[in-house]
Amino acid sequence: MTALQKLLDFQRETEALASIAERLGWDQEAMMPRGAAEQRAEETGAIEGILHARRTDPRIEDWLARAEATTPAEARILDLVGRSYNRNTRVPARLASELARLTSLSQSIWAEARSEENPAAFLPVLREVVALKREEAGCISNGDAYDALLDDYEPGATARGLAAIFDRMRPRLVALKDRVLGAEYRPPVLDHVFPETAQLRLSRKCATAFGYDWNFGRMDTAVHPFSSGSGRDVRITTRVVESDPFNCIYSTIHETGHACYELGIDPDYLFTPIGHGVSMGVHESQSRIFENQLGRSAAFTGWLYTRMTDAFGDFGIASAADFHACINRVHPGFIRTEADELHYNLHIMMRFDLERALMSGKLEVDDLEEAWNGRFQADFGVKVERPSQGFLQDVHWPVGLLGYFPTYALGNVYAGCLYKALREQVPEYEDALAEGTAAPAVEWLRENVHRYGGLHTPVETITQACGFAPTEAPLLDYLEDKFTAIYRL
Repeated sequence: MTALQKLLDFQRETEALASIAERLGWDQEAMMPRGAAEQRAEETGAIEGILHARRTDPRIEDWLARAEATTPAEARILDLVGRSYNRNTRVPARLASELARLTSLSQSIWAEARSEENPAAFLPVLREVVALKREEAGCISNGDAYDALLDDYEPGATARGLAAIFDRMRPRLVALKDRVLGAEYRPPVLDHVFPETAQLRLSRKCATAFGYDWNFGRMDTAVHPFSSGSGRDVRITTRVVESDPFNCIYSTIHETGHACYELGIDPDYLFTPIGHGVSMGVHESQSRIFENQLGRSAAFTGWLYTRMTDAFGDFGIASAADFHACINRVHPGFIRTEADELHYNLHIMMRFDLERALMSGKLEVDDLEEAWNGRFQADFGVKVERPSQGFLQDVHWPVGLLGYFPTYALGNVYAGCLYKALREQVPEYEDALAEGTAAPAVEWLRENVHRYGGLHTPVETITQACGFAPTEAPLLDYLEDKFTAIYRL
């Protein structure tokens, strides 16, 4: 066997074990008994110890030195395995296992503290998580500690570069938000009870409309919706609030975007480093374009309005046009996952600043709630009333995903670029949405983004798909056009 073949075979087993570890995470959120949290934490720590040992196996260095790539895919795999090896050899095995164990346990503590509005029960474990993430960043950083963590989710991105993008976005977002909130027109608001069973049934129809293949997936409920898996096993979760069916419907469509990305990757890449989405920014571009540009369009909401009426009867919205405006209503709500498109990026910018301060030590965990509440009131003009509306609302910090949040806003930027290209190249997508299928749009995304997996860098992936380098301008133009029309500005 050649060095390349030995490396690929070894990597295949590592990727398979990582898939098992991911399935444990899915089970913890979707199926695991509440009382099993401590046991699951030990199991998670144990399998992470095995994975870390494999990712730092000294043979990898030898194989990399002798391996000769004969295809672009092989060259990219060697590059990614090398990056992983260099990163993981800097992190002690003890730290890797303890982070996996603690964040698994922290997730359960957070969920209970959130449900009981009891931040004091969660802060001790969050202090430990942040301390370990600071230690991890110190091990792998060549400069900015936050950049070291960000690189796990968006390779090649830097905090400085993202801050520059956000600084360019903020003035136009805030100006448009203020114009919309000052408009005379006000969309209607739902005031009805929408039973859980009917919501889940309709959400399954929406996932099907957006191309989710139920032969390779399933849908469950979770405190915080997510998608999990790759290859031929990609699962989604959603959540239900009986007064707000859009929470369930659009969480489902969002997670379907993630799932369709993974399901659309070239099957030849399975169990290799390029057999996953290339970055969380590109991943979020898929979930956000599904949820917003496609799912909240007048074409799709017209189809959805009829299905809502079939499922729930007269729910107080008089027409498809009013329904479209209702779904796209702009208001300064507390919850990021329920935020309208104008406020959403402001949520991310706030979290980006807070977690950078956490990682640098300028902000300590004990001061996080106060910092959150003050910043939220300054940015949104609303006072946080309870912790579940504030710093306890997201699962990311409990599970150690520091550096993840900015990829949501970057995903919106990428989605804006992809939507511009999609509209130019596939004009029939809108007629299909009006008939209840996103097939033309999904096929275009599969052909231009999904099938490549991690073959190219994030920026290369978006540039190749769109024909131009990513920029925030298409997103901002889309938002201005859309909300100017809805609010009759």
